[in-house]
Amino acid sequence: MEAISNRRSIRKYLDKPVPKEMVEAILQAGMLAPSSKNRQPWRFIVVSGEAKAEMLAAMEQGFAQEKETPMLPSVAPYLESARHTKEIMAAAPVTIFILNTEDGSLHQPLTLEERVSEICNTQSIGAAIENMTLTATELGLGSLWICDTFFAYDALLRWLGGKGQLTAALAVGYAAESPVTRPRKSFSELVQWRS
Repeated sequence: MEAISNRRSIRKYLDKPVPKEMVEAILQAGMLAPSSKNRQPWRFIVVSGEAKAEMLAAMEQGFAQEKETPMLPSVAPYLESARHTKEIMAAAPVTIFILNTEDGSLHQPLTLEERVSEICNTQSIGAAIENMTLTATELGLGSLWICDTFFAYDALLRWLGGKGQLTAALAVGYAAESPVTRPRKSFSELVQWRS
């Protein structure tokens, strides 16, 4: 409960490397998450050091493509926000990309069975990412769960090797900020009891 209460979305990082052992502990926590039918549908790609420049170039290429021929036309106004997320990723010492290895291309139509499987796999990956953010908090690190990668989806996926679905990214590093707790909806708004 302490890690859950203390976890924050960190957008400013110190220029301080994260020890490999800490990154491995975060990854191990993700791998211990529950998964539907024990499929463990995740794969993790850790980016740091000189590889960050390639990652950022792939994102910029994706942003240019998204501006020209949007995959997500209804959310085009958020492209600038995604550019800000790219700057956060540039500052974070480590970015972990999380891929769904069980499902096909994001661009392919799905049967009902495939859609249900994809939903189950996405829930499993969400559990893995939550484990990772909480472990980062427990280790004294900050993290940011990133979905803005969808604005550069195809370019990033190609750069990452082209297999699976790019589900999210997780920026990790030593926090250079201490955000206050953001407002949460009340218990009565979110919980319904039936007995």
